[in-house]
Amino acid sequence: MGNKAPVQGEQAESPNWAVVLLVDDQAMVAEGIRRMLEHEPGIEFHYCSDPKTAINMAVQVKATTVLQDLVMPDIDGMTLVRFYRANPMTRDIPIIVLSSKDDPKIKSDAFANGATDYLVKLPEPIELIARIRAHSKSYLAQRERDEAYHALREMQEQLREMNARLALSNRELHRLSSLDGLTGIANRRQFDEVLEREWQRSVRNDTPLSLMLLDIDYFKPFNDRYGHQAGDDCLRMVARTLDRVVQRPTDLVARYGGEEFVVVLPDTNQAGAEAVARELLKEVRDLGIIHEDSKVADYLTLSIGTTTRYSGQPGSATGLVAAADQALYLAKEHGRNRAETTIAPTVKPRARTAT
Repeated sequence: MGNKAPVQGEQAESPNWAVVLLVDDQAMVAEGIRRMLEHEPGIEFHYCSDPKTAINMAVQVKATTVLQDLVMPDIDGMTLVRFYRANPMTRDIPIIVLSSKDDPKIKSDAFANGATDYLVKLPEPIELIARIRAHSKSYLAQRERDEAYHALREMQEQLREMNARLALSNRELHRLSSLDGLTGIANRRQFDEVLEREWQRSVRNDTPLSLMLLDIDYFKPFNDRYGHQAGDDCLRMVARTLDRVVQRPTDLVARYGGEEFVVVLPDTNQAGAEAVARELLKEVRDLGIIHEDSKVADYLTLSIGTTTRYSGQPGSATGLVAAADQALYLAKEHGRNRAETTIAPTVKPRARTAT
């Protein structure tokens, strides 16, 4: 209220950084304090004579310091101090208790109830102004720190959310980049990574590692007769069947290219790989996909080549692929619709021919 007479709720017209709310039922006291503050720059004065509206008014005017009289009708000052501290909107506002008595016991009770300071009214203007400025400055600085802290926490939370979304997007991108777009199983890239990793593990732990290459028999004639859409449907059905049969979490079924598939079987010896191959042959036959241009059956069939790395065998992951490819070649040479096995993972890759 600056230089004006104390009117409840009235605000100063000029910008002020310290907002003082006096809560006192005596208008003469209010006028005296108003005069103490009227020529002080940066201080905005408000007056409340009704203790029932004091808290709401403190929130409304955004008080930075409350001058609270102890003796008031209806609600005594001590109770009102507790109310300020219990309200989330006013609990941090500095409260200077004004009392007519310089009594240590009253002072102790005031501080125990949450008062920030204690003055005997009416105080000297220079002392009152100094305390108002000090308490308001401290309150505003603390509020700025709190706001900065909350803003920082909000930014950190937003950053965590963004990082979580980015990590999820990256995982999804990596997953999609590892899958074959047509069949939905692992692609050649993922196969290469898994095979190299499993080869190194097999060598390190001296455990067996089996690999099989699978080729759909006479797939080109199938495509020519039934069309590319039917060919794509056929590849998806075969892929789902292979993935269903090969169930261990450590195993991998991947599309190797065209109508060829590959299966990685860690910790699997030759007998185990041959058993899986027999099951795969049977399950694909049981699909009953008509293939009128096949030279080995009236339905779709597979040729499979398997190989196994045994304890102490030298070689490389590339050599294992070459051995499986050699076994696949033998399966085709021996009439297709069958599985063949080699156990020489160091053989040189053969030249590939279209089938």
